[in-house]
Amino acid sequence: MMSTKTEKVVVVGSGLMGTGIAHAFSASGFATVLVDANPEALVRAEQAISKIFADGIKLGKLDPADAAAAAARLTFSGELPVAARGAALLVETVTEKLDVKKAVIAEALPVLAPGALVATNTSALSVTEIAASVPSPERVLGMHFFNPVHKMKLVELVRGIATSDEAVVTARQYCDAIGKTSIVVNESPGLTTSRMSALLGNEAMYMLQEGTASAEDIDTALRMGFNHPMGPLELGDMTGWDTRLNVLKYLHATLGEKFRPCPLIIKMVAAGRYGRKTGHGVYKYEDGQRVPNSGLKAGI
Repeated sequence: MMSTKTEKVVVVGSGLMGTGIAHAFSASGFATVLVDANPEALVRAEQAISKIFADGIKLGKLDPADAAAAAARLTFSGELPVAARGAALLVETVTEKLDVKKAVIAEALPVLAPGALVATNTSALSVTEIAASVPSPERVLGMHFFNPVHKMKLVELVRGIATSDEAVVTARQYCDAIGKTSIVVNESPGLTTSRMSALLGNEAMYMLQEGTASAEDIDTALRMGFNHPMGPLELGDMTGWDTRLNVLKYLHATLGEKFRPCPLIIKMVAAGRYGRKTGHGVYKYEDGQRVPNSGLKAGI
């Protein structure tokens, strides 16, 4: 059971999600370590978190002293066995591949605190399969955060077949402590939100491919017609179409034909147009900002 915020949290993977999760825990009072084998990725993560703090101060939502204290609680490391030593919670946010996730957890387990909670931020993969590599699978569950983490309040807590009630209670305590609302989902491919989002984004890409409307107009339709904060193509660019493609392939294999990836997504990934992180997806980006009127046109 989680006792105090003096417990150490280790987050593995410094992409958009890992960066946001590390910020959330450090800003909420936890000693947090963000781990990535890529030094350049850690530099980008540190810069991104510093900007979140700076923006909070600028908007009057964060006291400078609190921001400085939160930054002091957050450290960065390229060595997982060192970073994870004594941690009470491990949150892995690495690429959506089972073998990679299992390898990360296996490397960290021997040095975690006794009975530590092991959480995966997977948006579609099987928590039960991930937990199968752990000697105590009852302490493994999914903690699926949403991007951008510092703005999105929801966390899906995903029960694998062996996840204990105690693990769920502890995970809910962590969510409460960092100001998130949690829901509990019994393991199913795509959970609740990823399953719906995958269908929406895939259909939007089919519409773009078929010439139904331009990228800008498809996104505007969802923002203005359904009050979504982002359109499905904008969201795909933010998430990364490589990640979206991996999720769609998994859902297609497990849930059937309606999740077959749109050929345009496959083509974009083959071209390296993953979205914001590569500077080009459905839209183009310069210095992290979208270039106006740069969306793929209808009927491509």
